[in-house]
Amino acid sequence: MSNTPTLATLRRTLATRLAPISDSPDLEARRLLEIFTGLNGSRLIIEADRPLEPEMIERVETAVARRLTGEPLAYIVGRIGFHDIELEVTPAVLVPRPDTETLVEAALARLPADTALRVADLGTGSGAIALALAHARPRWRLVATDADPNALAVARGNAERLALTTVSFAHGCWLEPLAGERFDAIVSNPPYIDADDSHLDAPALRHEPYHALVADTDGLGDIQRIATAATNHLEPGAPLLVEHGYTQGPAVRRLFAAAGLTRIETEADLGGHPRVTIGYR
Repeated sequence: MSNTPTLATLRRTLATRLAPISDSPDLEARRLLEIFTGLNGSRLIIEADRPLEPEMIERVETAVARRLTGEPLAYIVGRIGFHDIELEVTPAVLVPRPDTETLVEAALARLPADTALRVADLGTGSGAIALALAHARPRWRLVATDADPNALAVARGNAERLALTTVSFAHGCWLEPLAGERFDAIVSNPPYIDADDSHLDAPALRHEPYHALVADTDGLGDIQRIATAATNHLEPGAPLLVEHGYTQGPAVRRLFAAAGLTRIETEADLGGHPRVTIGYR
């Protein structure tokens, strides 16, 4: 009998090895095998007894070794699903999280689908928010900004690969490259972690760009700057939607009110944590 690992045995082994570093080790094991074999989830089951070539096993082992250092799986495989699209990601950008889909859904729920709106996405990173909105709302026109040219290169590449031509990009911090422009909505997932927050010691965060995670003033500095500037760039009655930490809701609502925004509310993410605050000009 051959001792060559099959898809099924390797998947079980991977899940066991990934358990100390992952909240969903079996899903990560499946994802690695999907990427390296080119098979989808159902084919992995159908071909579970298929023996694997040594070269394939070596490639998977290299990926697992990287993952066990805490490196995000998305960086290792170079892509991740977000909302209804798949994005390419590099260490130049944050890995898009499911929590950020709350921001996308909040915007989709509050804005008319069939109107040619102008929407700005500030600090776009991989382009996740802007591209998810463009995919869901083909009539909208989006402009996405980022201060990091390397992040913008990733976002532009994703837009081209997804053929989402309704998104344009501008290099600069927050609204600075959009002087004189007004929008029907502004969305942002800015840095909101305080520099002293112990969460920064998490293995995954050590691999992600620090400047995209950490903000001054107890993690609220960038949110304050965005809220203050947004009132000069929003059409009357238009919303600002910002993602933030789950303990920051009250402080963000105060910042929105101080900036002159009204009808302020906070929405919870899929885990029930306050995650997105919305205010209107």
